[in-house]
Amino acid sequence: MIVRILTEGQFEVPDTLVDHLNELDNAVLAALDSGDEAEFRVSLAALLGAVRAGGTPVAHDYLGTSDATLPFEDATLDEVRELLQHDGLIPG
Repeated sequence: MIVRILTEGQFEVPDTLVDHLNELDNAVLAALDSGDEAEFRVSLAALLGAVRAGGTPVAHDYLGTSDATLPFEDATLDEVRELLQHDGLIPG
């Protein structure tokens, strides 16, 4: 799976990490639903950190599409809501 973090680039994430990313995505969604800014910040940082730690940066000249697009670290709740798909930020 190719995951883009806005303003940072793309990461190739192994299939073995996708379930964990979905758990972290659910925590971001719960924080968005409740409007809890502090929990949103913690959850988003955890999701982005997991992608950075478990993924491999994709070459800058790669022209393929991303399977998921994640917000930048300082995104607002409203900016993240605009990125949401029907199943959250991470598909699956």
